[in-house]
Amino acid sequence: MTTMEAIKNKLYAGGRLTKQEAMTLTEVPLEELCAAANEVRAHFCGNVFDVCTIINGKSGKCSENCKFCAQSRYYRTKVDAYSLIGSETIVEQAKYNEERGVLRYSIVTSGRALSPKEVDRVCESLEAVQKESDIALCGSFGLLEEPEFAKLKQAGLTRVHNNLETSRRNFPNVCTTHTYDDKIAAIRAAQQAGLTVCSGGIIGLGETMEDRIDMAIDLREMGIRSIPVNLLSPIPGTPFEENEVVGDAEMIRIIAIFRMLVPDAYIRLAGGRGLLADKGRQCFLSGANAAISGDMLTTDGITIEQDMRMLGELGYEVVLRDD
Repeated sequence: MTTMEAIKNKLYAGGRLTKQEAMTLTEVPLEELCAAANEVRAHFCGNVFDVCTIINGKSGKCSENCKFCAQSRYYRTKVDAYSLIGSETIVEQAKYNEERGVLRYSIVTSGRALSPKEVDRVCESLEAVQKESDIALCGSFGLLEEPEFAKLKQAGLTRVHNNLETSRRNFPNVCTTHTYDDKIAAIRAAQQAGLTVCSGGIIGLGETMEDRIDMAIDLREMGIRSIPVNLLSPIPGTPFEENEVVGDAEMIRIIAIFRMLVPDAYIRLAGGRGLLADKGRQCFLSGANAAISGDMLTTDGITIEQDMRMLGELGYEVVLRDD
C-alpha cells in the first residue's frame, strides 16, 4: 500500500492526519498528491461548490499594522479611503451578485473592529438586503465580541469571516497591533453567538510550509469548515511589497495538503487567484471546492461569469453550504 493510499484510507475511516503525516506530503509527487486530494474532496463533499462575493464596505485608515495590507494607515499606498457605505449600495450589489448565481455575499470593513454605531448601521443594511434578496449574508468586521455578533446574527448575518492569516509562530512577523489570540477570541465569540466562521490565511507572508500546516491544524481544531486561501499580491507601499509571489505548483500543493488536513472543509481560493496562470483551475482539481469571485478588496479579481463557466466545465454544482 502506498503512502497516499494509507492516508486516504485513514481519512475515509474517520481518522485525521497528524502534523508529521502532513509534512510528509510536501515530498510526495505533485500529480499523485493532487489526484488523491481530489478523490478525498469528492468523497467528503461531492461535486458541490461554494461561491461567494464581497463588497468593500469601509476602506482604508485602518489602525492595525498588518504588513500585507494596503488599507493600513501605517503605510503609503494608493488605496481609496472611505467610511461605512450606505444600505442602498450594499443592497444594489447584493442583488447584482444574486442575479448572476452567487448564493453568499459578504460585507468587509477595514479597521480593528466596528464601533457600536457602525454595528447598528450594518444591521440596518443586513435587514435591507433581506427585504430584496435571498442571498446569504456574511461579514468581516474585525475583532468584535459576542454581543455584537449576536446583534448582527439577529439582523440576518449567517457567517463571520476572520482570517488567522498565518501560524501562531509567524504572526508577530506579520502584525503587532493585535495578536493571534485576539483572532481566536473573536472567532470563538462568533461561534458562541451561533454564527458559522470562515477563516484561513495568506500564502506568501514569509512563512514556512510547517507554518501553513500549523495554521490549518489550528483551524481544524476550532471546527472551521470554510477555509479561504489567499495568495499574497505584494502591494507597493507595504512592508511586504518585495515578497516573492508563491509559484503555481507550490500553491496547488498547499491546497492539496489543506484538503488532506481538513477533508470535509470548503477550501476557498480567495485573493490573489488571478496571479495563477490558470486562474485556479488546477487547484479546483486538487482539493479546492470554493472561491471568492469578482473583485477583491484592493486588487482585481475574476468575473463571476468567468468563474461560473469554469465551474460548469469542471462538473461542479454551485450550492450554498452553511455547515
